[in-house]
Amino acid sequence: MSLAENETATAPAALVPELRAICGEDGVLTDHSQRRTYENDGLAHHREVPGVVVLPTSAEQVAAVVRLCHERGVPFVPRGAGTGLSAGALPHAEGVLLVTSRMRRILEIDVANECAVVEPGVANLDITRAAAPHGYYYAPDPSSQQVCSVGGNVAENSGGAHCLKYGFTVNHVRGLDVVTPSGELVRLGGKAADAPGYDLIGAFVGSEGTLGVATRVVVNLTRTPEKTVTLLSAFESMDAGGGAVSSIIGEGVLPSAIEMMDALAIEAAEAAVACDYPAGAAAVLIVELDGPAAEVDAQVEQVEALCAAAGSFETRTASGAEERALVWKGRKSAFAAVGRISPAYIVQDGVVPRTALSEVLRRITELSADSGIRVANVFHAGDGNLHPLVLFDDTEPGAWDRAEEVSAKILDLCVEHGGSITGEHGVGVDKACKMPRMYGPDDLETFDLFRRSLDPEGTANPDKLLPTPRLCGEQPGVRRDVHPLVASGQATQF
Repeated sequence: MSLAENETATAPAALVPELRAICGEDGVLTDHSQRRTYENDGLAHHREVPGVVVLPTSAEQVAAVVRLCHERGVPFVPRGAGTGLSAGALPHAEGVLLVTSRMRRILEIDVANECAVVEPGVANLDITRAAAPHGYYYAPDPSSQQVCSVGGNVAENSGGAHCLKYGFTVNHVRGLDVVTPSGELVRLGGKAADAPGYDLIGAFVGSEGTLGVATRVVVNLTRTPEKTVTLLSAFESMDAGGGAVSSIIGEGVLPSAIEMMDALAIEAAEAAVACDYPAGAAAVLIVELDGPAAEVDAQVEQVEALCAAAGSFETRTASGAEERALVWKGRKSAFAAVGRISPAYIVQDGVVPRTALSEVLRRITELSADSGIRVANVFHAGDGNLHPLVLFDDTEPGAWDRAEEVSAKILDLCVEHGGSITGEHGVGVDKACKMPRMYGPDDLETFDLFRRSLDPEGTANPDKLLPTPRLCGEQPGVRRDVHPLVASGQATQF
């Protein structure tokens, strides 16, 4: 039974006295202007003001809040730093938004066991900062790593530029303390490298808050490599850059990262941060190599030769930390930078096999030309994780619809070529209705059975990840009108 059909559900306002008893006066936000601060995550096209916002400071408080929601039939939505790009933390108008940003203690840096124990609100990069004096760092590095939280990384199974060599969040989580949808606090795994039995950690990481809330995370620490070198190589075409990627991987070189940007993305980055990439480049390739010094030195020469053979007209090599930061400056700013060249844009996320990169990029160019919608391409070329940025003017009638159509067709291309509708941004609300493009009815039913085995009432982050009639019956994108009953306060649209 869905929450919409559950007539016994309690309005979140009725829970406020009990929520304040759990989290304190300053840990419960009821004022509309305060609640509106949390109406969306990094995907701003989807907005909903939460019924009430709670900011717990401990696992016990999280468990008590979730237990109360479970007992009263009130939905809850977990939220970290709010940097997600799939509306996975979109609030529920009649629910509780459970924000873990106050739970930001690094509990332990365990050098002997090469792991760290942290609360979910800890920023991704802060783990590396804490581990660096010991010669270690935390490998998963989303572009938002300065601000995104570990709890959100766990929920979305975040990746980053260096996931080619080091893997995604799921490859770095050893243990979790989790509050289940019924409010029970359980421990999965621990400091050991592996745990016996079913891979419950693997099931929880990437579940987008639909299976509960992480309150404590044990993550791997990776030893800082002896040497790191970053190369920036410029090409006269995307095909030539893609050929270089295939050559590098084909020769058995495994860089820690291979990133690519097209001319439009470079234009945006130059306008935003003056990254000084080679003039006239139709594509730039960022290749980072790390490991033992002798191995890295040999690979640098190999990569330079392979890029030249593929048609590179300029390759720069940065070995020091400051020089490497300059090379990465344009890439790390790419998503925000396109705001300099377009009033609005859709950040897309899909995956294709590396061997299909050139074909899919050509098809995206054709889609852009046919629709008149510009597309800036920024992507993790090494593992085929595309991040096309679909640009449009949201003041122009019909522009959103055309941009959304191009965006959806790009995902179709990914699936058509044996890829996926998402690589690291998650499904959330944004792609829930696109799941049938990748999975059949039996697959989706199996997913739903597993989800409901842990959350039979459907209170944990409802209407996310899996398609539902209520969600998919609505027109995607920006809500264009308001029902008269909603405007008069007699009903809630969600």
